[in-house]
Amino acid sequence: MAKVWKSEHEQPQYVFYCPGCKTPHVFDQRWTFSGDVDSPTFSPSLLCNPDHEPSRCHSFVRDGKIEFLNDCFHDLAGQTVELPEWTNECW
Repeated sequence: MAKVWKSEHEQPQYVFYCPGCKTPHVFDQRWTFSGDVDSPTFSPSLLCNPDHEPSRCHSFVRDGKIEFLNDCFHDLAGQTVELPEWTNECW
């Protein structure tokens, strides 16, 4: 089952559910994408809320796994976890 959802806005976006933040995060055309929605890889890293340390999330998505970097605010900082499957409940 797909782990990212392709949104058809003006420019394609790929959305995944972040289990650390418990919210969706978005990759847009600035990132390269492997094309595999079941085991996606995006490059480079994704940095959400860079100027707000209490909610910062910084990660790599590689081969269907999220590698959370140590500067994340949540409990998954420094860990690598499976990317959850995308469902409509993710919104």
